[in-house]
Amino acid sequence: MSEPISFYDQVGGMDTFRRLVDAFYRGVAVDEVLKPMYPEEDLGPAAERLTLFLAQYWGGPTTYGETRGHPRLRMRHMPFHVDPDARDRWLAHMRAAVDEIALPPALEAPLWDYLERAAHAMVNTFQPRGIGPQQDGRPDTGLPVRAAD
Repeated sequence: MSEPISFYDQVGGMDTFRRLVDAFYRGVAVDEVLKPMYPEEDLGPAAERLTLFLAQYWGGPTTYGETRGHPRLRMRHMPFHVDPDARDRWLAHMRAAVDEIALPPALEAPLWDYLERAAHAMVNTFQPRGIGPQQDGRPDTGLPVRAAD
């Protein structure tokens, strides 16, 4: 009996994930809300991290985990003000990228389903303010903070 073919292999491997992420970051690079989320002027390091993460998630090489450990997506995004506007912009750029790589519908559907769920899970505030690390390194939840008695 043969091994099942991974989603990673079905979509074309690392080349497909690189094309997806490159197309996505072309949009992010000109987005006035999302671009400030990336501290590096060059989006290359962020693109490499996302490429490796997606490749590993879908059954490809485990390079992401070997170099960065557990993904901890919520924790890694907590320092940033990720509101519904940021989520929707992220999804719009990712939708354009998914369309650009033109996967067959049977492969596009699970990929898009995952990307939508992940984007919704990263929302950490409903306060419509700027995006990026807050002064104390924690996201602004919009909730009043007072010292304990």
